[in-house]
Amino acid sequence: MELEDCALPLLKGVVITADPDVAFKDCDVAVLVGAMPRKDGMERKDLLAANVKIFKAQGKSLDTVAKKSVKVLVVGNPANTNCLIASEFAPSIPKSQFTCLTQLDLNRAKAQVGLHASVSASQVKNVIIWGNHSSTQYPDISHAHVVNADGSTVPVAQAVNNDAYLQGEFIKTVQTRGAAVIKARKLSSALSAAKAIGDHLHTWWFGTAAGEHTSMGVITDGSSYGIKAGLCYSFPVTIKARRLAL
Repeated sequence: MELEDCALPLLKGVVITADPDVAFKDCDVAVLVGAMPRKDGMERKDLLAANVKIFKAQGKSLDTVAKKSVKVLVVGNPANTNCLIASEFAPSIPKSQFTCLTQLDLNRAKAQVGLHASVSASQVKNVIIWGNHSSTQYPDISHAHVVNADGSTVPVAQAVNNDAYLQGEFIKTVQTRGAAVIKARKLSSALSAAKAIGDHLHTWWFGTAAGEHTSMGVITDGSSYGIKAGLCYSFPVTIKARRLAL
C-alpha cells in the first residue's frame, strides 16, 4: 500500500508472493533482504546456521528463473557469507553479478568524517571499506579527501586534523555502529540500510563518477590486492558501462 501511495514514476505494479520462482522470474535486480534478524548480543556468525537454507533456496531459484544478467545484492546478514552461498547455488549466473552491501558501512564512515571535519558527508570522497560487513571490517581514509565549496580538495587526515581519532575511535565507531543501533532501538538499522541499498544499486546501475570509487562486497577471483579467490570481500570498486572492475 505504501509503495503505491508513494506514486513512484517507475512503479508499474506490486506482486506479493512467498514463492521465489515467482519473485525472481526474469528479474533485472534482486535484493535479498530476507534473513533472520540480528538481535542484541548476537554476532553475524550466529546467524549463519539459520540463514544458510534461505540463501541456498534463493540461489537455486535465481539460477532457474532470473535473467543471467541479473544484479544480485545481498543485504541479509551475515551478508558476505550469504552472498557467497547464493552465488554457489546459481552457477549459471556470473559471480560478478553478486554483491553484498557494504555501502552502509561506507555511508557511516563518510558521516563520521563529515561530523569531525565540519563538512557534509557528500563532500567526503573515496573512503574504502575493506573486508567483511562486520566488526572485522577496516574503514580506510588513507586515499580519501574532502571536496571544498570552491572545488579544491584536502586529504581527510588534514581536514579532520586528529590522527588519534582517525586511528582509534573512528575505526571502532564504524566497525560497531550496527551493534550500537541495535542497542539503541532494539532492532537492526532500517532507514539507513534502505538508503544504503538505494545508493549501492544506483552506483552499480549508473557507474561511479570520474576519479571516484565506491565499496562493495564482491566475489574475488584472486587477482586483486592479494586476496585469495573464492571469498566475498569488500574492495574499492569502480564501475563503468555496467561492468564491475576491481
